[in-house]
Amino acid sequence: MSSSTPTLVRPAYRPYLARVSAVRRLAPHFVRVSLTGPDLDVFGTAGLDQRVKLILPGPDGTISDFGQADPDVVDDGSWYERWRGLADDRRNPLRTYTVRRIDADARILDIDFVLHHDAGPAGAWAAAAAVGDQLVVVGPDERSEQSRIGLDWHPGTARRVLLAGDETAAPAIASILESLDDTWHADALIEVPTADDRLPVAVPPHVRVTWLARDAAAHGRALTEAVAGWTADHRDILSRAAAPRTQPLADLDVDRDLLWDSPDEGDGEFYAWIAGEAATVKGLRRHLVQECGVDRRRVAFMGYWRLGQSERQ
Repeated sequence: MSSSTPTLVRPAYRPYLARVSAVRRLAPHFVRVSLTGPDLDVFGTAGLDQRVKLILPGPDGTISDFGQADPDVVDDGSWYERWRGLADDRRNPLRTYTVRRIDADARILDIDFVLHHDAGPAGAWAAAAAVGDQLVVVGPDERSEQSRIGLDWHPGTARRVLLAGDETAAPAIASILESLDDTWHADALIEVPTADDRLPVAVPPHVRVTWLARDAAAHGRALTEAVAGWTADHRDILSRAAAPRTQPLADLDVDRDLLWDSPDEGDGEFYAWIAGEAATVKGLRRHLVQECGVDRRRVAFMGYWRLGQSERQ
């Protein structure tokens, strides 16, 4: 009679202890913070638009204990309940970001932050970040059977794609574009605060990146106009991506409802990925689906943030 050792079922997401190894100002409104940590060698390597949670130090620079250094808590996934159970004055801020780059072998994780004059906890932390500063990153575990959770890029068979977003989506868009090979035809439209906020992105031959400087215009106006222009110039592609019947869309309230849908992998020539400020994302999705007739199963949309509101935890 033989015996077997039970296989550990690892949570898809887990906390990683990390500290700042480098800080680099990329543009007036972008800073890249490189993080290192002893366990980042098992951090999920999917890249793309991988979402992570950052648990930031409090005003005194400390992070409360919610089991982040306890191997049993890490393995059983109970860290979140422990974090939620902390008293309000001890519960460190938690914010959502996307991975810009992960080098698991070197144990280096890059996160690009947007800096604004009215920065929230994450932006304020990034603006003052220095080598040696500590935080906790909650991200995917490459050893988990669900290590690709937290990805919204699901193009399926499509090789003709449109990506549109504001500065908060720029890191995810750049990561996605750098994953493409020369079989892809992609257009990326990215609205940023100023012309000086254009970032270098290494892309294959048939990928075009258009940076849209907002300057003094309303948030989302430049992006909305650019997407309308793109759809007008690509009616043939959109007609082949049309839904077989009328597609009603719920009138989501951008102040209360979650604007987030990333359909599963599917068949088709065309795919659109939209992310950024919720009201703008809602309008762009409505334009593609209802005005252009694109099958809603070929459109991923993510409201990363709401104008005038902080992230809900």
